[in-house]
Amino acid sequence: QRFFFQASNPGQFENDSDVLWQRGHVPETIVYHGRVGINTDAPDEALVVCGNTKVMGRVMHPSDSRAKQNIREVDTNEQLRRITQMRLVEYDYKPEFASVMGIKDT
Repeated sequence: QRFFFQASNPGQFENDSDVLWQRGHVPETIVYHGRVGINTDAPDEALVVCGNTKVMGRVMHPSDSRAKQNIREVDTNEQLRRITQMRLVEYDYKPEFASVMGIKDT
């Protein structure tokens, strides 16, 4: 499978060196060094999707057990001792963040 990308308005780029897409080290991959926005022109994270997302396949996350090996039980008393040393906090979202993210209960 090959991927081809073409800007709908190539003239919007100042020159070809501004394009940050590169062929990845792993076969059939591409890499973009920067932020990507879908339905937004102001992404503030690596990938921002404004709208619904449909995934046809699995979503892997570092906490997914399929990505781990050597899983073993731990000493619960030691873990409880560590938990009592944790700093627990409560917080309110900043109003400007809450309004952008659609959060009503800050």
